[in-house]
Amino acid sequence: MKNRYILLLDLPLIALAAFAAFTARFDFAFYSHRPEFVPYVLVALAVKPIVFWMFGMYRRYWQYTTIQDVALVFTAVATSSLLMGAFVLFGIGRFFDEFSRVVVLNDLLLTFALVAGMRVGVRVLHESSVKRSVSGDGGRPKRTLIVGAGAAGTMVAREMRRNPQLAMEPIGFLDDDPGKIGKQMAGIEVLGSTQQLKDVVADNGIDTVVIAMPTAPGRLLRQVLNLANESGVKSQTMPGVFELLGGQVGVSRLRNVDISDLLRRSPTNSANATTAFIGGRVVLITGAGGSIGSELARQIASAAPSCLALLGHGENSIFEAAASLRSAFPGANIQTVIADIRDRERLAQVFARLKPDVVFHAAAHKHVPLMEENPEEAISNNVIGTRNVVAEAVRAGTERLVLISTDKAVSPTSIMGASKRVAELIVHHAARQSGRAYVAVRFGNVLGSRGSVVNTFKTQIERGGPVTVTHPEMTRYFMTIPEAVHLVLQASGGGKGGELFVLDMGEPVRIVDLAEDLIKLSGLTTEDVAIVFSGVRPGEKMHEALYEEGLRAEPTRHPEVLEVIGANANNTAAIDAVIDALDVAARQGDRPGITRLLQQLIPGFVPASTVSN
Repeated sequence: MKNRYILLLDLPLIALAAFAAFTARFDFAFYSHRPEFVPYVLVALAVKPIVFWMFGMYRRYWQYTTIQDVALVFTAVATSSLLMGAFVLFGIGRFFDEFSRVVVLNDLLLTFALVAGMRVGVRVLHESSVKRSVSGDGGRPKRTLIVGAGAAGTMVAREMRRNPQLAMEPIGFLDDDPGKIGKQMAGIEVLGSTQQLKDVVADNGIDTVVIAMPTAPGRLLRQVLNLANESGVKSQTMPGVFELLGGQVGVSRLRNVDISDLLRRSPTNSANATTAFIGGRVVLITGAGGSIGSELARQIASAAPSCLALLGHGENSIFEAAASLRSAFPGANIQTVIADIRDRERLAQVFARLKPDVVFHAAAHKHVPLMEENPEEAISNNVIGTRNVVAEAVRAGTERLVLISTDKAVSPTSIMGASKRVAELIVHHAARQSGRAYVAVRFGNVLGSRGSVVNTFKTQIERGGPVTVTHPEMTRYFMTIPEAVHLVLQASGGGKGGELFVLDMGEPVRIVDLAEDLIKLSGLTTEDVAIVFSGVRPGEKMHEALYEEGLRAEPTRHPEVLEVIGANANNTAAIDAVIDALDVAARQGDRPGITRLLQQLIPGFVPASTVSN
């Protein structure tokens, strides 16, 4: 309805409100003895539409009237009534005796009721007409159950009613708040809790389920999705409103999945990480531009070190990490170092100048297939680079050093895993020789890190699929970046020297289950995005372990940190000579020699594929 017609409807309503206000104060035949009525009505018809126009009441689509619109109507009516009161007090009241001020109040209330009611009626008529036009198409709207009776759920219900072309009829809500069950939200009853989804679907002939819980944890979303699937109905997930407004959800309208949603366990509480050993110390982080390195830097900066040095080979990543830290911690002493850990002379200069008290060594090549194709790089960076860092730390008097390792170092079948296992041996050997607190920490797969399988899956989902998984039975341990950093800090504070720490990461997760979870939590189904199996790649294991068979892991003072006992029993004094030979083999591109020397350092190492020239 156009606003000029709204104005034409307002005029008789304004007059009717004035008539009713006089009638309520006096009697039905007041006009015979209240001569002030006619000038009052004429002024009301002149003043009120002008005030309504000034408040923008004729620049709105009243088919979509909201509470905010009704509040605007009241403000406009109240303002116009104040002007009418001034007219009565200083104008008409001076010419007519005993003019009742109650008339103005009655007029305010009646004008608001009539004018606002008319606008609400316009919306009701519009929605009913649209609904009739849609139902006339012959298609029955889908009976829809909305999970979540909060602000998001009621917004979804109103949107379904406001836009019948969606062909979705909201039948009821589910919510786990006991106080809401049995009540009505937006005129729709809360039929039960999420646990009762299957019964509610069966009892009410539900066709589809819409999950409107943008901030719900992944555990609850996964549970609802599974119940909907078991009930034989389709389910959709609503993206968070703040994600849509913030541009975090693109045209594909995928829900912004929190990384912790994918863990299938409760994340480790990292609120009370041990950082007392950092305060007032000089701390150096290698690989500080990477996912783990940059998070380490952020956590360490909050512990107020006297100096935090960020070392990395890529200038852009170091620049971004330093800029972020300086913004978050304006008073922190942040230094940047662009250096390659394979350059021993450059490292010697850095350590001599900074003399770090604590070193976190996160720089490494980590991609298994790439290192299978480039074993020379795995040795030069992960082995020789680690030896350089450790040697310069010993020379500079560094008290503590923590190596970031991986579960792929356990009984390795890949060049990358073997190179990280040798790095662990280097750290253990240095700790034994120097008596200092040099330790290694093994991680599982880190969700959301650069090059993570989750990022690959997300990209594939955004493109519409397919999502590629190597094998339906392949499993991995998973953790989040904050959990990984938490473990590093615990190991750093509690290590005495030579220990190998691992995190209790719960049960391993099938990669295909991770892919399915990510698809579902993005608001899609495996019918929308297919999963295909590409085959196990060279160097990959079907299943990872946290430590070798025959070894044991003992608890530490932190309940989720374990120490592997006996992991470095084969670390002999001859390690330096073998690593020297590895260095030569890598420089010469002697791949069979690299494999042979790794087997000498790691008894039982059998590459998954034969490394050839």
